[in-house]
Amino acid sequence: MNCKSCGAKVADDSTFCPRCGAQLNDGETEPAGESFDDSRSPGTQQLRPAAGRSRGNPPTEEELWSGTYSPRAMIGPAIGLGVLTVVALVAAGLAFPPALIFVGLGALALWAVMGLVLLYRRMTVRYRLTTFRFFHEMGLLSRTRNRVEVIDINDVTLHQGIIGRMFGVGTVHIQSSDVTHPNLDLVGIENAREVTDLIDNTRRAERERRGLFMENVGSVLPG
Repeated sequence: MNCKSCGAKVADDSTFCPRCGAQLNDGETEPAGESFDDSRSPGTQQLRPAAGRSRGNPPTEEELWSGTYSPRAMIGPAIGLGVLTVVALVAAGLAFPPALIFVGLGALALWAVMGLVLLYRRMTVRYRLTTFRFFHEMGLLSRTRNRVEVIDINDVTLHQGIIGRMFGVGTVHIQSSDVTHPNLDLVGIENAREVTDLIDNTRRAERERRGLFMENVGSVLPG
């Protein structure tokens, strides 16, 4: 049969055109429950099926998720600092009341440092996932931007502590064959479980799409 997009001759059982990559089976519909809803929070966005992304056209790159360091990741340290502040104030009040002012100033300084750390991390780290690539940017005055092809991602793991599980934050570890950054730690990611699944599903979908494309190319090549 002929491709409806570019007119190239392809095998009758082909799913994609070997010349332009267009999908040949227009009768497929998106599986139920896998629609892409932009109104949902970034971490819970679902991956669009390949048929829904490129019906009759070459697949296009779409943004699936973007994020940075979440303030929720500071809840654990904030709880610890809060307990330490109360204990220090009570101890100073019982042992030597005039020292309360110094203890209070020290506590305020520690809280200010925590706020600056949160601000710095949010301003210096940025992540973005598309259907084909994963981008990560780091730096404040000077900025480093790197990209990893999702097909090169080998493994995605998630680490969460007790408080992280309670508030849905954690560290997403990405292992890839990228030469520059083979191991990436995405620290303080909100909706960490959903983001981990999204990255993993994206790399699986891209590998499946590439595999189908190469299989169809081989089926129409002579010999």
